Amino acid sequence: MQQAHDTDLKHLWRPAAQVMKLARMGSAHQCRLSFMRTLLRHLKQENWRFKRSVWQIDNHGVGHAVYQAISPKRTYSLVAFAHDLPDELRSDRVIAEAWDATFTLFDGVPSNADIERLRQNVPLQEAGRISSREISLSRANRSTRMFNSVIEALSQGLQPEREELEKVGYLMRTTAVYGAGKFGAADRDLVWQREELSAPFRAEMLSVWLTRTFTVDLVEHLAKVKGSDRAARLDADLKRCLGVGNSTGLGMAPFLVNHPTLINNWIVAREEALARVRNLKTASKEQVSEFKQFVLRAQINVQQWHSEHPIQEPKIKQLRHDLEQLQDYLNDFNFNHDSPWDRLYRWSEQRLSLEGQEQLAMLLMEPFAQLVDGLTDCMTADETRLALINGRLSIMAMREVIERDYGWALSHDYSQDNNRSRFWYVSEEKLEPRLGERFEEPGMELEQPLCIGWHVSQFYNALEHCDGSTLLAEFLLEHPEYRHIARRIQQYKHHPYMEIQDNLIAADMLPIDMLRLKLSFFGATKFDPRSDRWVRINMFQYAPYPDELASMPADDWAYPPLPEEAA
Repeated sequence: MQQAHDTDLKHLWRPAAQVMKLARMGSAHQCRLSFMRTLLRHLKQENWRFKRSVWQIDNHGVGHAVYQAISPKRTYSLVAFAHDLPDELRSDRVIAEAWDATFTLFDGVPSNADIERLRQNVPLQEAGRISSREISLSRANRSTRMFNSVIEALSQGLQPEREELEKVGYLMRTTAVYGAGKFGAADRDLVWQREELSAPFRAEMLSVWLTRTFTVDLVEHLAKVKGSDRAARLDADLKRCLGVGNSTGLGMAPFLVNHPTLINNWIVAREEALARVRNLKTASKEQVSEFKQFVLRAQINVQQWHSEHPIQEPKIKQLRHDLEQLQDYLNDFNFNHDSPWDRLYRWSEQRLSLEGQEQLAMLLMEPFAQLVDGLTDCMTADETRLALINGRLSIMAMREVIERDYGWALSHDYSQDNNRSRFWYVSEEKLEPRLGERFEEPGMELEQPLCIGWHVSQFYNALEHCDGSTLLAEFLLEHPEYRHIARRIQQYKHHPYMEIQDNLIAADMLPIDMLRLKLSFFGATKFDPRSDRWVRINMFQYAPYPDELASMPADDWAYPPLPEEAA
């Protein structure tokens, strides 16, 4: 019998000193709490309806379409614009100025006047302006070889090869999905109190999921233009092999530092979910069978996962070995002994790589929807209220707090060039975060305060020269430049997972580790770094489409199906 959810399991939470290290963050995997999965569960539970209300795409694949997502209370519409983009202009870089397709998620049903207004602005992306009626703004480029290959096959009445579809995994990849007030879109304050959009990044995930339908519709349309009556539509089973690609760069990384309370709540929910499973004293035959099936599906997933990046490629190979090792271990593992799930996890810490440990931790949650899924409601945060600084603390007491909670920050010697060789700034042209080389490039005066460890160290050193009995309030009156870090340090007591416990300006710091953590919470798979600063991923691969959601499970798609299920 499963134990009650209100049991205090903090003793089973993995410590922040373990979880919040870049190397482990860079090995994170999606789980039942990831936002793509929670979105589809919510849509199915509320019986949302979907329809393509407008399709004005010409024989060259240029025009616009509208997809409606109809909830019990409101309608949201993805307005998609398809363009004729020359190959030489196709780029995943944020500095691009033209794309194969551009999108906005509209609050309601757009009128003809709305469509015309959006036509004048959405294709321009940052150079245009949208309104508070628009919730997100995004763009995508074709995966040209796969896009054209599928058109060619369908135009001849044939189906593309499943293996090739699974290997590439998408027809288009987005290069940005903006929301939360950027470029004139609706501020989050305007929509977050709506139940359907209250979860983190819910609107952005809905936009990407509907974009996936548009990409398939566009390919089928162009195949029909080319092949006329002999053209085929993509088989439903093959269609599910296609997700939406995404290219993500440094723009995402500072989010993890700038939203400490929110990130803490994401990690707390995940660690609580894992603790609930590890705390179970028994395992039913059904749970064991389901878990073993997910292990097999994870093995299929890692066989499909490819990267040529010198860091990621060996990690994938190691993960394949780890899952084989896990499979062998399960052959003799006795689930009838006490606390089998905890014993499995503890074994992984001794025998598997970080990739393998994190993969197993997420797999352990899969058979336990009743234990895990309700934690989705704990993953938001009210970030509108600034925490008060306790100025009554003495300088000595404040230093003790830093030593207790931020010892990791004090462990770095920032007088060494290699420990402060980078600096974060925001580019003037694109208003996007960038990473500069402190001793090689100009612009250090524009540095953003993202290296929390360095700021903590500077604050601690400044306090060292003060009388220990002096009140913190007196010190901050004379040195207001430390108010932000004093406030942050005092927040930590109630938010144990709010800090990345590594040096974010070190010469060997890998921004892709930060991206990986956030993208894992999105639900991304098949991480493929293209440098240490940007990564390609897949979103919604194997998920049901809007016209399938009512008749298919909403949550049994995050790993590839077993061969007999795919037949």
